[in-house]
Amino acid sequence: MQIQPLYNNIYMQPNYQLSQPTIQMPTGQRNYVIVDKQKVDYFVKQKEEALPQLSNILAHSNNEAEITENLYILDRLIDNGTKGVDKMYPVLSRFNNTNSPNIQTFLAGIYRKTQIPDAFGPLVAMLFRNSVNPPQANFDPNEEVGGAILAYISDRFRNNP
Repeated sequence: MQIQPLYNNIYMQPNYQLSQPTIQMPTGQRNYVIVDKQKVDYFVKQKEEALPQLSNILAHSNNEAEITENLYILDRLIDNGTKGVDKMYPVLSRFNNTNSPNIQTFLAGIYRKTQIPDAFGPLVAMLFRNSVNPPQANFDPNEEVGGAILAYISDRFRNNP
């Protein structure tokens, strides 16, 4: 079975059938995102082959919803056993200073699962920034950010008795 690319590589135009419906960001009545399941499943099935395309989208997008959805896809890829997400840190680090609670939450989850050493400092800075200027959201991104920091610390102690 030949997998059709979700995006035209030359113009980065979305394939209409695969990109609908679009992500729905959290609202006052719902504190979670709703993603395009077909798009997510499409990428997750590709495993490592999806990483260059996701990396390209994340490197160039300035759309919070698109970034959030693609970080969600990366999180699912990690859960599915995809290798090499840690090598995307140069692209992911672009979002280390974001004030978006949606992006912070998924980024922290990815860092928690990949344990990229360079991501620890930005996680601490994110938690500090959020403490000084709490994000306006109907959920607390610091739960995931703090959990990621604790995972880094607990893994260090577990490996060094």
